[in-house]
Amino acid sequence: MDQKIINLFDEYTHAPLNRQEFLKRLAKLAGSSAAALALLPLLESNYAKADVVPANDPNLKIEEVEYEGDGMSVKGYMAQPKAKGKKGAVIVIHENRGLTPHIKDITRRVAKAGYIALGVDALSGSGGTPANEDDARKLIGELDPKKNLNNYLKGLAYLRDYKGSNGKTGAIGFCWGGGLVNQLGVNDPLLNVGVSFYGRQPAGVDVHKIKAYMQLHYGGLDERINAGIPEYEEALKANNIHYELYIYEGAQHAFNNDTAPTRYNEAAATLAWERTLTIFRERLG
Repeated sequence: MDQKIINLFDEYTHAPLNRQEFLKRLAKLAGSSAAALALLPLLESNYAKADVVPANDPNLKIEEVEYEGDGMSVKGYMAQPKAKGKKGAVIVIHENRGLTPHIKDITRRVAKAGYIALGVDALSGSGGTPANEDDARKLIGELDPKKNLNNYLKGLAYLRDYKGSNGKTGAIGFCWGGGLVNQLGVNDPLLNVGVSFYGRQPAGVDVHKIKAYMQLHYGGLDERINAGIPEYEEALKANNIHYELYIYEGAQHAFNNDTAPTRYNEAAATLAWERTLTIFRERLG
């Protein structure tokens, strides 16, 4: 697909571009309104393909949980192995469209790998993630950044104290959630490992606060996010932060999202996931 179309969709999902204007510009690039409508299913997520790990997996315990956040009750989707024994715990942070079926599946994938996994719904205060992704993105943009960060910090504390946890915690996030993983690294000295997929980088002056091992994944074609890589990596090196940084050539922003066929890159996603599970084994037990 034409890179201009993919860039337009990225602008639509990350900038204040309303759907009407997006469709108008898409029609111009595609050649007609009919062609634009034909392209939409290739650009937008298809959650019918979200169940890599089924919600009824017999080896997993899955439940809806709540914990006390910053002046509010925060909802979460928890998945964990039924097998006995203490386990590392991972907070899973969604994209800017909320706790979607895809992110719930990612939560189950983490659990399937042997960890207690908690997919937090950042939109808990609004009644939870809405079905309409435009509505979800709008609500995400209206969140109070400090309170939102505190909700995730409290989520990590909840996981450390959770029955069955070995006390070690990790964070994995995608896009908006990838940026939040970086912020958790800056703000939680007890975080053991942070895995950020194409997330916005923290301010260079804050990087020295990171105590966690950071693993960073970027798509080679993701110019918007990749612009912040040099400063971040320079600060990581200058402050002797343990990290891994991978750029997957030919991959788009959101290359790990297998419900978005145009941007999903199977080779990059498979390799990035293997690297994720390796660092989890090393840092979380």
